[in-house]
Amino acid sequence: MLQVKHLLAEKGNAIYTIGPDEPVLAAIHAMADRYIGALLVMRGDELVGMVSERDYARKVILKGRSSRETPVRDIMTAPVLTVGPDDTVDTCMRLCTDRRVRHLPVVAQGKVVGVVSIGDLVKAVIDEQSVQIEQLQRYIAG
Repeated sequence: MLQVKHLLAEKGNAIYTIGPDEPVLAAIHAMADRYIGALLVMRGDELVGMVSERDYARKVILKGRSSRETPVRDIMTAPVLTVGPDDTVDTCMRLCTDRRVRHLPVVAQGKVVGVVSIGDLVKAVIDEQSVQIEQLQRYIAG
């Protein structure tokens, strides 16, 4: 079974962060510049939350708040649902589905070592199914 550590080995373990006291506008700029949908909110090496485009839409735009004046800590999701490197892709897919999240920080020995997104997970499932289909077709053909 494919594990999170295999996904990170393939995609890399870059993490993008912002501090809890930074303005929401800085978070939105950082996400837009990197074409990503969420940032880890870190205080030093400590994961304290996550902020996403969804948080921005629901907690700033719809409530008429100012992106320049609202700190990230006021809209971030906390505590953050995390997974470990040995967790399976299936486990992560279930978490994303059941908890309605799109990003899972990967934590090993208390340290953030990467992030997997629902897109990463779907790609892994599709790739794995493609290999199985190819193997079955070869078996049938003979």
